[in-house]
Amino acid sequence: MTQAATSTDIAASLADLRGLHLPANAAGAIQGEVVAAIILGFAAALLVGAVRAWRARRRSTVRRAALRALQAARGLEPEARLVAQARLLRRTARTLDGDAVADLRGAAWAARLDRIFATDFFGQGAGRILVEGLYGRRAASPDVEAIDAELARLLARIRA
Repeated sequence: MTQAATSTDIAASLADLRGLHLPANAAGAIQGEVVAAIILGFAAALLVGAVRAWRARRRSTVRRAALRALQAARGLEPEARLVAQARLLRRTARTLDGDAVADLRGAAWAARLDRIFATDFFGQGAGRILVEGLYGRRAASPDVEAIDAELARLLARIRA
């Protein structure tokens, strides 16, 4: 008889149980603050990715445009070619480094170009002709092809 009483007791105990209830402050499986944090994190990641892609595209466009302009100058006479290269350097430096480079002349301009392109070509190399000696008298005519080749190498490195 103990066995029958036990099953009756179990049935009575089960009848007294009530269903599970969530706490009053839990509106659902995921709380609003968690959802908001996930959405904000995702939006921030999208924004950072978009800015990085835009900057990379802008830089590659500057590089491509500069290389196209340099290629177009190759058909000019040596004097006109040097002037076109100097103008190209001004435009490229202004695009990469801002309007502050517009007023630079002489050694300051050469130093800024050397810093922008991470070289000493403009301060101590053959590129000095593009900085200092465009319109003055020269003892010898510059090697325009060598200058053109070095400019092409420097412009192709535009990334930063």
